[in-house]
Amino acid sequence: MAAARESGWDEISPALGREPRDIVITKNQWGAFYGTALDLQLRRRRIKTIVIGGIATNFGVESTSRDAFEHGYALVFVEDAMAGLSEGAHAFSISTIFPRIGRVRSTDQVLAALANGKR
Repeated sequence: MAAARESGWDEISPALGREPRDIVITKNQWGAFYGTALDLQLRRRRIKTIVIGGIATNFGVESTSRDAFEHGYALVFVEDAMAGLSEGAHAFSISTIFPRIGRVRSTDQVLAALANGKR
């Protein structure tokens, strides 16, 4: 039996400042590429690098990341913007899987790189 969820759990928070031109991709599985138009939308915009965080590190984040890597995207993992079901599961993905397919960085490092115009 699924756990009860609070009302609005599946809505995008207004605090994120969603704009009418923003594109929303609804995941159907653990990975965001499976059964969605994510790859099409990224390629239409010539996006080559994905900065990724989320829940859960060793499920959704890892599945999406593996698919993104197989699709040829460069990946930046924001290690303190994701969480796993356990610290050990999170740490394994961060230390073992992600360094093989992208760059692992902190939020501060990503924000500094964006401020400096680096990719």
